[in-house]
Amino acid sequence: MKAHSLPPELPLDQVLVGDCVDAINRLPAASVDLVFADPPYNLQLGGDLRRPDDSLVDAVDDDWDKFSSFADYDAFTRDWLSACRRVLKPDGALWVIGSYHNIFRVGSILQDLGFWMLNDIVWRKANPMPNFRGRRFTNAHETLIWAARGESSKYTFHYEALKGGNDDLQMRSDWYLPLCTGEERLKDGKGAKIHPTQKPEALLARVMLSASNPGDVILDPFFGTGTTGAVAKALGRRFIGVERETVYAEAARKRIAAIEPLPPEAFAIAPSKRSEPRVPFLSLVEAGLVKAGETVTDEKRRHSAIIRADGTLVLGPAVGSIHKIGALAQGLPACNGWTFWHVEREGGLLLLDALRGRIRAELAAA
Repeated sequence: MKAHSLPPELPLDQVLVGDCVDAINRLPAASVDLVFADPPYNLQLGGDLRRPDDSLVDAVDDDWDKFSSFADYDAFTRDWLSACRRVLKPDGALWVIGSYHNIFRVGSILQDLGFWMLNDIVWRKANPMPNFRGRRFTNAHETLIWAARGESSKYTFHYEALKGGNDDLQMRSDWYLPLCTGEERLKDGKGAKIHPTQKPEALLARVMLSASNPGDVILDPFFGTGTTGAVAKALGRRFIGVERETVYAEAARKRIAAIEPLPPEAFAIAPSKRSEPRVPFLSLVEAGLVKAGETVTDEKRRHSAIIRADGTLVLGPAVGSIHKIGALAQGLPACNGWTFWHVEREGGLLLLDALRGRIRAELAAA
């Protein structure tokens, strides 16, 4: 876990009630690691929405989602995005979620302000609301935009951790997650939803685990009932929430107070292979872990090559790196020689990458 030097004036782990732009403008510049924003979608609902049995759908018709025009919405979007960009650290990033009503306008303004697009993520809902009138496709997804503060930002991305949790497959940009239901859904004393668009904790957890570190400060300018704060507390992150509606802010505070943080080992960041020291194959020869003249082979012993004293391999007339000769042996354009070649040791074949790991462990202990 990296050490964090936090400005003493930051209102950490607090819910600020008021206008988001005013609240963010009071924060120090370059003080936030990550922004997660779930702004008004500007749904433009033109009346009641009813099911085929004429029952009323609990849709979003609150005043905070109503704007007089697209120009009004664009000005609002530009204001809060500009405020967020000011408080983001140089290597910070922003996530914003929306629907077809607003996400394209938000994306355009993001680019105009200098944010650098990294991905758009499709949240595929496991249990979407149907299109009751049967005149359009079921709206079964929402879109998240992940953007770095700028083109040169060294943003956080835990590629290997995500891959490990996804059965060693790259995490894709379509996430299949259910809506917020059951005990997680906040309701009032009459059983009514406190907030109409409460996001599932699983969605926020994936965002934070992929793009932040323990101890990072996460700003949510549209805090709602506090999903960002609840997940941040559980995962060892700090949060700053801004919410203009008092009823939502109070519900968020109560919700977050009941959250028990996970033990640090449950969310500690595993070392990235990219951050590990580079160890050339010659170092294994020099350390005596492999010997010149020794044979390397693939796991099924179909291909073999000879180690040379200079750290290259020889295969017939060809001489080259462990990667080049591995690719040549298989007739492929590329190969990771560390995970292809093995040496014979007591008990069977040993991967070259395992021997490299020994040197890396020694370097880490030095």
